[in-house]
Amino acid sequence: MEKQKSVAVVGGGLVGAMNACYLSSRGFKVDLYEARQDIRTMEIVRGRSINLALSCRGRQALKKVGLEDQVVKDGIPMYARMIHDLNGTLRPIPYGKSDQYIMSVDRRKLNETLLTAAEERPDVTLHFQHKLISCDLEKGKLSFKMNGGADVEVTSDLIMGNDGAYSAIRKHMVKRPRFNYSQEYIPHGYMELTVPPHNGEFAMAINYLHIWPRNEYMMIALPNQDKSFTLTLFMPFDMFDQIKTGDDVMRFFMEKFPDSVPLIGEESLKETYFKLPPLPLVSVKCSPYHVSDKAVIMGDAAHAMVPFYGQGMNCGFEDCLVFDEIMEELGNDLSKVLPEFSVVRSPDAHAICDLAMYNYIEMRESVNSRWFLMRKKVDACLHAIMPRVFIPLYTMVSFSRIRYHVVINKAKKQDVLVDNSIQALMALTAVGGGYLAAVAMSRHFNINSITDWIHNMADRILK
Repeated sequence: MEKQKSVAVVGGGLVGAMNACYLSSRGFKVDLYEARQDIRTMEIVRGRSINLALSCRGRQALKKVGLEDQVVKDGIPMYARMIHDLNGTLRPIPYGKSDQYIMSVDRRKLNETLLTAAEERPDVTLHFQHKLISCDLEKGKLSFKMNGGADVEVTSDLIMGNDGAYSAIRKHMVKRPRFNYSQEYIPHGYMELTVPPHNGEFAMAINYLHIWPRNEYMMIALPNQDKSFTLTLFMPFDMFDQIKTGDDVMRFFMEKFPDSVPLIGEESLKETYFKLPPLPLVSVKCSPYHVSDKAVIMGDAAHAMVPFYGQGMNCGFEDCLVFDEIMEELGNDLSKVLPEFSVVRSPDAHAICDLAMYNYIEMRESVNSRWFLMRKKVDACLHAIMPRVFIPLYTMVSFSRIRYHVVINKAKKQDVLVDNSIQALMALTAVGGGYLAAVAMSRHFNINSITDWIHNMADRILK
């Protein structure tokens, strides 16, 4: 009988806990090591945002381990962006079709759900307050320091680094020859604020991701189960630095986000703004993701990204799903699975990192553009006419599992189609509507022929 293989998962966040579930289902003995204490026992968890946007890729990964329904029932659907203009006008921009939505989910609750699910699986053991201090990736050896000061030595068949953007496992990989690594801090930071419930109810429309776009900076808000909203202000650090007093805060918000002030509350705004400094945003790219058949990294450890496409968690969860699919295809042979995972996943991870950077410009600036709004309508129209041929960029990213690098290539070709369509419409308008009206009234007019022509043109351009 073949000996049961062991996996040491480093990192007990979302991706680490998810991987523990997947690996257990494949018969591995899993030990998960987390530097922090068990968040399920903590009153307050300090750190990253309390809510996340769950979309198709993340849901598919949850579904594979039987957790989708449990997570979705506690989420809040968001069908559109709600744009807050400076003059107080509200403008919804749907994400896709009327039945398409992303979900606001609570980070802590999701992490607790995944940890509990992992703990309930056979052959999974969770170890908290174990901080990684050294490792030998080639030999599968790890050294941890426990909270009490004692050192723990571990040897495992596979080391899985799911320990975040500042990954200790990745730091050891960087020392290896031919390991590619880059990181980029954008000049913007972020700060979190809160809109509390008003009279026991949500203070704003619930089923939206609210955005206050101001070109060089923006604020967003996601709904929470307790009927509050978490606001996140994204802004250049030099602008944060210019706001030094409570009066400065009020002056800035009254000038740039006036409708948010009564929602947040003046005293709460002044107090919260100075409670914690703005935090940085980093994008990380690296390759390969593995070391022989002994170690692999996933999630933010492999591809931390700025949060503007809402794909960080979804991409990390899809890592787990893709790894499992490759395990299935290659019969759990780690010597083949790990290099294949690097080859398959790295171009997609690099692509979504780039798309996340691009989407920041769209969220804070492009949504104010008439051209952008017209493009959205043209995209929706073309998608309605030929749903299998033309798929809007956001739909491909958030409502499908089309590979991220394929999404970029397809979007570029579709841009050509849209540009040609707009130019054709402008030319037809210039010729005049009279002739078209006459043709339309003639017995030779056939709407199917126009639809066929559009399909043929699209096929030629998108090949």
